[in-house]
Amino acid sequence: MEILIFFVAHWYLSLFTQTFFHHRYAAHQMFTMSKGWERFFQILSLVFQGSSYLSAYTYGILHRRHHAFADTEQDPHSPKYDKNLFAMMWRTKTIYSDIFYGRIEIEDKWKKDLPVWESFEKFADSWPVRIFWGAFYVVFYAIFAEHWWMYLLLPIHFVMGPAHGAVINWFAHKYGYTNFKLEDTSKNLLPVDVLMLGEGYHNNHHKFGGRPNFGVKWHEVDPVYIMIWIFDKVGIIKLKQQPVKIQP
Repeated sequence: MEILIFFVAHWYLSLFTQTFFHHRYAAHQMFTMSKGWERFFQILSLVFQGSSYLSAYTYGILHRRHHAFADTEQDPHSPKYDKNLFAMMWRTKTIYSDIFYGRIEIEDKWKKDLPVWESFEKFADSWPVRIFWGAFYVVFYAIFAEHWWMYLLLPIHFVMGPAHGAVINWFAHKYGYTNFKLEDTSKNLLPVDVLMLGEGYHNNHHKFGGRPNFGVKWHEVDPVYIMIWIFDKVGIIKLKQQPVKIQP
């Protein structure tokens, strides 16, 4: 039981920081927050994402390019240009590393207002830190795993962040339903997105890129938007605009 609780907690906590901080805040600037809260959520991202920690700065550049060049050869992750899921993940990883380590020139327009904390991100990305988290997962499983099949979940912990991205960037461009006819292949994976905390409403998001609530129809509940609404009310963040209800 402990292993399943740990896995589910890691899945959703890691996903929360990626969709709330990296995606909706860093990449799209749907709301603002103080520098103190920004640093807090960067640290929280390391704790929740662990060995698969993603730089919000680098993620923001990648994601902005995804929207600008969706399903074209310049898209950093599109199923149209990779023969399988793992090829797409590796290509994305290569581009991510090139940006993170400054191996390619990035125009200023892609970097505007992204959170920058170079010393922390170098620390979080370092091999000693990643190995520490990996070792923590292994020890936890060694102590609490009751059946052999539980160890099949262990590798997912090591790549939790990229795995979340792959679910959306591969499957949500191949399977699901659409509310809006767009020039790209984005789709909504589930009518009620309990798996990806609202990220599964990918077609909606590509239609309204700056809208903090990814749900559009009455049944498309976006749980992270509920948290965003609460954070706005208590003063942790400030929404840039109040979303309007849209019925396609």
